[in-house]
Amino acid sequence: METPTVRWRRLLPRTPARWAAAVAVLAVLVGGGTWTAVADDGPPAVQREDRMLRPGGVEIDTSYFTAGGSGKRPAVLIGHGFGGSKNDVRAQAEKLAADGYAVLTWSARGFGKSGGAISLNDPEGEVKDVSGLIDWLAGRPEVELDKKGDPRVGLTGASYGGAVSLLAAGYDQRVDAIAPVITYWNLADALFPDGVFKKLWAGIFVTSGGGCEKFEKKLCEMYERVAVSGKPDAAATELLTERSPSAVADRIKVPSLLVQGQSDSLFPLGHADAMQKAISANGAPVSVDWISGGHDGGDSETARVEGRVGSWFDRYLKEETGTDTGPAFRVTRTGGIDSTDGAALKRGASSDTYPGLRSGGREIPLRATGGGGTPAGAGAGAGTATKSTGSAETFRNPAGAVPPAISAVPGVGGGLSQLSSLGVGLSLDFPGQFGRFESAPLATSVRVTGTPTVRVNVKEAAGQDAVLFGKVYDVSPDGRQQVLPSQLVAPYRITPDQQGKPIELALPAVDHEFDAGHRMRLVFSATDLGYASPAEPATYTVTADGPLTVPTAPAVATAAATLPWWTWGLPAAALVIAAGLLITARRRTATPAPDPALTDVPLQITGLSKKYAKSVDRYAVRELSFRVEKGQVLGLLGPNGAGKTTTLRMLMGLIAPDEGEIRVFGQAIRPGAPVLSRVGAFVEGAGFLPHLSGRANLDLYWQATGRPAEDAHIEEALEIAGLGDALARAVRTYSQGMRQRLAIAQAMLGMPDLLILDEPTNGLDPPQIREMRDVMIRYAAGGRTVIVSSHLLSEVEQSCTHLVVMDRGRLVQAGPVAEITGSGDMILVTVAETVSEPLAEKVASLPGIGSAVRTDDGRGLLVRLDGATASRLVADLVRLDVPVTGVGPHRRLEDAFLTLISGGAA
Repeated sequence: METPTVRWRRLLPRTPARWAAAVAVLAVLVGGGTWTAVADDGPPAVQREDRMLRPGGVEIDTSYFTAGGSGKRPAVLIGHGFGGSKNDVRAQAEKLAADGYAVLTWSARGFGKSGGAISLNDPEGEVKDVSGLIDWLAGRPEVELDKKGDPRVGLTGASYGGAVSLLAAGYDQRVDAIAPVITYWNLADALFPDGVFKKLWAGIFVTSGGGCEKFEKKLCEMYERVAVSGKPDAAATELLTERSPSAVADRIKVPSLLVQGQSDSLFPLGHADAMQKAISANGAPVSVDWISGGHDGGDSETARVEGRVGSWFDRYLKEETGTDTGPAFRVTRTGGIDSTDGAALKRGASSDTYPGLRSGGREIPLRATGGGGTPAGAGAGAGTATKSTGSAETFRNPAGAVPPAISAVPGVGGGLSQLSSLGVGLSLDFPGQFGRFESAPLATSVRVTGTPTVRVNVKEAAGQDAVLFGKVYDVSPDGRQQVLPSQLVAPYRITPDQQGKPIELALPAVDHEFDAGHRMRLVFSATDLGYASPAEPATYTVTADGPLTVPTAPAVATAAATLPWWTWGLPAAALVIAAGLLITARRRTATPAPDPALTDVPLQITGLSKKYAKSVDRYAVRELSFRVEKGQVLGLLGPNGAGKTTTLRMLMGLIAPDEGEIRVFGQAIRPGAPVLSRVGAFVEGAGFLPHLSGRANLDLYWQATGRPAEDAHIEEALEIAGLGDALARAVRTYSQGMRQRLAIAQAMLGMPDLLILDEPTNGLDPPQIREMRDVMIRYAAGGRTVIVSSHLLSEVEQSCTHLVVMDRGRLVQAGPVAEITGSGDMILVTVAETVSEPLAEKVASLPGIGSAVRTDDGRGLLVRLDGATASRLVADLVRLDVPVTGVGPHRRLEDAFLTLISGGAA
């Protein structure tokens, strides 16, 4: 839902009798978003420098991002995922740079344009490269230093990039904060969990790296050896462990935000649990966030995660102590479908302390039910086991371990796991290859958050290793449907010395709610598609030696369910509006008296200043003063970060200035000021009811004002919108451009005396842009005033009568468009006939002439003077028999704007 504007302020009802109805309807209208009082403007322009560096003796392809200003700033390194390159993290780098960081991205060894062989974050390879990049950052003049050679620096990245963030923090004490995402703690545990080879993921790992030949030789040899034998050896485990963050567990002592995926059969939640325990034991702040997606796919929650990473760095790199870094633990929960768009509903649950994976254990009694006959997915009562005695289940591993059971399927599993959260099961266990134990129907619902455990006794008939795969299904009351939460399974290699006695096995860590009436089904399978099972036939007997213990994490509180917003927006927004009205009423006594001399002046701003949030010396707007008269179309111009949007927000009473004054028709602006009823505004986009048509949204909006329908001028506004038949369609079917046009029409309802438009042409096609230009001109010609902020300088030049140019919060120049563009060294020469290219070249070669370019219509020349005077130019043109019809100064608004901005920056 888009963020609503506050155009309703100018439309408040004029009589007390209409307040109740207005508040109720307005509550619905504003329920689509949040009013954010932020003293901020658009992000400053980001510059990027690409270069090859040799931080560890190998050429590494890097990109360096900075934005605005000359002050010192912390640095952030962003690593990419395995198989990717620096280009994958460019968007995040640009966002962080715009937020005041120096950001360095790079392609790791063997990826992108970087040289070297892939060595899986070898301390003497990729980790050494990161230390070299930190050295390079320490030499940059704009990067903040803790001491000489030690930059203030944080690291983040997903998967492969997340692991190198952890490793760098362990090997390089200059690292100040990290935020690894969906990554591993021990790569050996990830690819060889409990000594079982995760063959499908390992194969994908090697293939996505470009093939075995792209890897360091000993890594390639290790992979081929394990892939052939189907069983990891001690040397393979040691090689991967020494290149894992767990190898430096006692040295990672920096604030760490750990983001791990629930839909992740490659690096499951247990890896983040191990990270949390180790890093917090070192005394560092740690927060854990379980997102919905992961390596198996699903929702990666990119915007939310990147926002939280930014806040983490604001707190621990910028040292902004007031920054909210979020709870110690958060988990995204999915359930149900949004009726408006079919998307899965999500909500967060959190705790002020990390619960671990075994908090609030609840015992669930189990009984053996048999696992033979037909696939387990066919129903609770299908088939019988090869042998079932009491709580024992006997089943076989078939020769060649085929066909294998199916749980997670890398590359597809994320979609399956999303379905599992909605009650759809797609896993498969084959008859005779599994044993199962089942609970009675649950009397109440049970939310499992963490790792279920069970004590079992396992025997292999021939005295060999037993390789099993454990999982817990959610079975429907009628037994016809079973769901495997997040499609996860846990492998076990149970050696002969472990057999014949009780051992505790940990099931996959999940966050899943088992509804009342459902049953928990514990299954042990002899095979799984993602793993290597013994090729030799084997017979296993598993006996349950106790109940299934499931963690309920009672300290984790779930946020309110994400219901359609209008079910909660009405009362919540009504309270907000009521509180706002109460505050407004209290503040009116302190509002300055009207200025009679400014009664007919639409806008006068005097000495306006506003500091950035949480800053004592950085200004979004500083000492700004200008005046707007009736009938003017004023263009508010400036680069990103100039302070334009902040100025408009103060003008509309959304935020209060730190200093200075704004008067509209002589009335001082305060939140809720009555004079705002004469102001219409389009800033940030509108919040519409998605299930209503465009026309119905406008009608409802106007009804909320309590003003007569004939005062709305709704047909005129709809003509401007140009939505045609789409007005009868639900707004949820609209494109962004259609929503933009509808919002502009809404801003013009009631024909306000002062109309404020922030980037009104976004989403409009060229004919609609031209129509908007004509509308603004006609609107002001009737004695009203328009203020428009836009980046389309050509449109501003054609539609605006006056300009205010801002840069870095200050006024650079104000005045009529002709006055600002008319100065300069560019001369427009008009002629009676078409100018040929040879003639233009002759003029360009004249003494004192910098250039001469034909105009688009060919009936003129744009001549740049470079020492010559206009009179000398005319004399030379006459000498060349050029039929001159006019000569005058000419400078495009773009030229004038760039000149003003560059001058302001000097």
